[in-house]
Amino acid sequence: MMRALFDRRLALALTGAVLLGAAGAALVAASRHASADANRQLLAARAERAQAHERLAGIARDEREMTQRLEVYRKLAALNILGAERRLDWTESIARIRERRRLAELRYEIAPRRPLQSIAGAPGRVESFASRLKLELGLLHEGDLLGFLGDLRASGNAYYAVNQCTIARAAAATAAAVLAPRLRATCEIDLITLQDGGSRS
Repeated sequence: MMRALFDRRLALALTGAVLLGAAGAALVAASRHASADANRQLLAARAERAQAHERLAGIARDEREMTQRLEVYRKLAALNILGAERRLDWTESIARIRERRRLAELRYEIAPRRPLQSIAGAPGRVESFASRLKLELGLLHEGDLLGFLGDLRASGNAYYAVNQCTIARAAAATAAAVLAPRLRATCEIDLITLQDGGSRS
């Protein structure tokens, strides 16, 4: 009887041990599964954070580029180089300069606008144009030409590139014409404009 009681207790203890072992194994398996899930979630969160960081860096980069482009645009706008050619503004500026500088002889002609070769580094859709200004001036001295070109630039209506200028002595003036031009200048100047290729009419 004692033996039966002992066997029963032993069986009960063994059953309890097996149940506890099974429960421990299940707990270990559940813990490993939870740990694997946590690792997957951690990796997913890190990947999402890296993507968010990349997007944020891209936004910051785009913002810097837009700021730089806006600054370039403002500078070009200040030069009055954007958009259609400004013939009326140019002719009015030339007339004002002639009057202010008291240039007795000034003849000019503005040729039709023509496309220029692409500007290196310019965005693909931006097109550059030039209107050739042919200019003939009677000068008292070389400073009159430099003053005219400086005034044209300062007028804010023209951004230009001088292709060539030649200065030669004028025919001898009569004694009565004290302030007659002593020099003649002939210049070819490109009045430059830029235009978005998509907005050209």
